[in-house]
Amino acid sequence: MSLPEFFIERVASEIHQQMEGVLALTDRLARASLSPDARACVAGVAEAAASVRQILAIGSDLKNAALGGMGFAPEPMRLHDLADDIQERWQARAAAGGVTLLVAYDGDPEATALGDSHRLIQVFNGFIGQALAGVRRGAVEATLRALPVKDDETLLRIEGRVRSAGERGVGDRGGGERVLDIQEIEALFGLETALGVALSREILQALAGEVHSEANRGAGETLVFEFTLPRAAAALADEGQNAASTRAAHILVVDDNATNRMVAETLCEMFDCTSESATDGIEAVQAASTGRFDLILMDIKMPRMDGVSATREIRALQGAAGRVPIIALTANADPDDAAGYLQAGMNGVVEKPMKPETLLHALRENLRGDGTAAAA
Repeated sequence: MSLPEFFIERVASEIHQQMEGVLALTDRLARASLSPDARACVAGVAEAAASVRQILAIGSDLKNAALGGMGFAPEPMRLHDLADDIQERWQARAAAGGVTLLVAYDGDPEATALGDSHRLIQVFNGFIGQALAGVRRGAVEATLRALPVKDDETLLRIEGRVRSAGERGVGDRGGGERVLDIQEIEALFGLETALGVALSREILQALAGEVHSEANRGAGETLVFEFTLPRAAAALADEGQNAASTRAAHILVVDDNATNRMVAETLCEMFDCTSESATDGIEAVQAASTGRFDLILMDIKMPRMDGVSATREIRALQGAAGRVPIIALTANADPDDAAGYLQAGMNGVVEKPMKPETLLHALRENLRGDGTAAAA
């Protein structure tokens, strides 16, 4: 870390601590006997301090995402409970602004996914915050849907919808059909809202998700986002069946882009695999030569040595190290390109942006039940 970065980190940490102190003091004052004017002043100070704290927290997450270090902590979560948590977090704030917030869950009441509930709530936070900032009176509706994935009962498709309806505030764009960029959101609704939306999009990108805007009939718009998560029940059942006799697959993720590495490592973690990373083909060959990996996820276009060249060098290694399954990660996955990757010695192709079900299929095809490489 450079000296300027060090001081920025220290300043941000110090401001965060000071805001915690301000919030503690305002909480104490709020319980005292105060005049209505004094109570309103205390509430204003508390709101401002909470806003600063939130901006710092989101800014830290965005910085970590840019550096490839925004972590995920997947664990079983009941999706109906997640919707209830979102309602509880936003109900009072929406009411204070004169807006009715309705949060609904649509799906199997007992549906349980393997994911990071904190990150998913952050996705809703960003888009609900944007919707509330753009509505003066009326309603904001947030819906969480859990849908089965066709032909794969181990996965759930998660769909979120945030619909704003009512009298629009400053910055009304008439329910357009495109997603605003972050600069436009900041100009319309302020920095905190813009940062929240930026974080929502970063998390969705890490989950290989998508977001788009739909114009409502009449006024307002609906932001729609979706991504795929493993069913927790399926993951836990697999773990229970194999716990006594198996080990987790150890995967080498090779990509020169920090965000892409983070996405791949997060998905590997979701499927109970451990991982290490390399930033180019030279590092990949050096790591593969140790023979400690069960599978390699290999980017194609990289500096110093590309993925195809690295694959050829790995295939020249002696013993198990030279036979490790190698899956191409690429945005260029047309049949001619894929044929070239297979001819170079790769075992399959996963197209970018990666989707959980696609990676899971590649892992199943190339790993045995004990986490080691399947026979060719």
